[in-house]
Amino acid sequence: MNSPQPQGQLVLAATPMGRIDDASPRLREALAAADVVAAEDTRRAKALAAGLGVTIGGRVVSYYDQVEVKRTPALVDEVRSGATVLVITDAGMPSVSDPGYRLVVACIEADLPVTCLPGPSAVTTALAVSGLPVERFCFDGFAPRKSGQRRSWFTEYIDEARTVVFFEAPHRLADCLLDAVAVLGPDRRAAVCRELTKTYEEVRRGSLGELAEWAAQGVRGEITVVLDGAVAGEPDIEALVARVEEVVAGGVRLKDACAQFAAKTGASRRELYEAVLASRES
Repeated sequence: MNSPQPQGQLVLAATPMGRIDDASPRLREALAAADVVAAEDTRRAKALAAGLGVTIGGRVVSYYDQVEVKRTPALVDEVRSGATVLVITDAGMPSVSDPGYRLVVACIEADLPVTCLPGPSAVTTALAVSGLPVERFCFDGFAPRKSGQRRSWFTEYIDEARTVVFFEAPHRLADCLLDAVAVLGPDRRAAVCRELTKTYEEVRRGSLGELAEWAAQGVRGEITVVLDGAVAGEPDIEALVARVEEVVAGGVRLKDACAQFAAKTGASRRELYEAVLASRES
């Protein structure tokens, strides 16, 4: 009689965002025990293990954005054959704007076990220190790279009541906040969290207008932005006209901009369009 095939598993493990002391005992154990460690950066993975005083017991393979599709089938086969595959990224939780999602889906589709070792996350850490409401929130990954796309993206949050969290690159932060001001207005509250948990951690809280002015001086480090939810109320056509014009200046067609703002605020698209034309003639 054949013995049953040993069952492997996929393990997602959160890694420290800055301070190595934030690593959990379970992460240490997993690094030592896993048959395969799939790492976003193999050098960082080995440095992490060395810093924790752990010897990685299994094979280390790279698993970053550009190779995810190619390497996922082989890792699924490893789990299927009985191996424990540990996925780690450079910082925080795998699959949250980092590699891992495709492998999770592939293992679920193959009816293979998937588990997670909880730990650091820039999303929840930023929410906790932002000073903004955290009962209801949504996370939206990285902001679009181009101004026109960002402005269209920000229109989704005109009447979003939940707190919004997103990531941004430091060299794009100033322009991103200016686009947020153009679409959402200068008074919307927000927080910019820089280098969370690290030596030079900084949290700037204030209005979008204030934060845009601060960011114009130049910002470095890993950035997480927390945006306050919208307050319900009657749409202010006069204020919307100025915001429509800002979006149009970024390359969006007038009719499209009016449609976006109307859909998000409940304003009449025709009334808004006519108000914009009237303001141009005055």
